[in-house]
Amino acid sequence: MLRFYYPIPFIIGQYLYLPDNIVNHLNVLRVKYKNTIILFNGFGGEYIAKLISIKKKILIQIISFLFHEIELPYTITLVQALPENRKFDLIIEKSVELGVKIIQPIITNRCIIQLNNERIIKKRIRWKNIIISATEQSGRNILPVLAPNIYFNNWLISKISCARILLSPRGRKKLSCWANNQSPQEVELLIGPEGGFTEKEENLAYECGVIILSLGKRILRTETASLVALAILNGVWGEM
Repeated sequence: MLRFYYPIPFIIGQYLYLPDNIVNHLNVLRVKYKNTIILFNGFGGEYIAKLISIKKKILIQIISFLFHEIELPYTITLVQALPENRKFDLIIEKSVELGVKIIQPIITNRCIIQLNNERIIKKRIRWKNIIISATEQSGRNILPVLAPNIYFNNWLISKISCARILLSPRGRKKLSCWANNQSPQEVELLIGPEGGFTEKEENLAYECGVIILSLGKRILRTETASLVALAILNGVWGEM
C-alpha cells in the first residue's frame, strides 16, 4: 500500500483533501477511486485512508489508525562530516532506511563542500525531502531529525551522555568487537569527510572522551563507512 507523510493531526472518520505533492504522485501512478493509502504524520503510528474523490483535488476519508512502529530500540545519531553533495544525499537516504534517528552534519578541516547561508538553506530543504521520502519508503512512522550544521570543535564540547565513536583506519579496535561487548544503547557515530579526519582532530576527539574504532583493514569511502557502521551495530544488536 502506498505511504505518504502528511504532517497534520488526523481524526478517524474525518474527510480532507490531500496536498498537491501527494496528489501529483497519485496521479502519476493512476490510483483509482476507492483505493486505500497509508498516511503518517510523524507523531507515531499510521492511518488508513480511503480515496473518496479523484478529480482535480483528491478527497479522502481517514478510516482507521494502526499503532505500528519499526523504530530501533536504541537511538543512533549519525554525525557525518559534510561530503560532496551526491554522497550526502545517498548517506541520508540509506541511513534513514537503517534506522538512524538523528543526522548531525558537521564541518571538519578536510570538508570539500563549502556552503554559504543561501546554499545551506537550499541544501537543507533538499535533505529534509530526502528524509521524508526514505521514511515513506522504509515503513517508518517517526521522521528522523536533521540537526543544524555545526563545526567539529563545537560538537566535541557539547554535553552528550551517550557513547561517542569516531571511526578511523587508525583505530586499534574494531566497531564490531566493541559492539559485541556492549548492550544495545544510545550511540553517536562520527564519520569523517572524503579525506578523513586530521591526526590533530582525532587526538582532540580522544582527549574529549570519544572512542576511536575502526571498520577493519580496508579503507572505505565516507559514504560506505557510515552505512557499514550502521549495519554492524544493527547486526550485532539484533536489529538486522
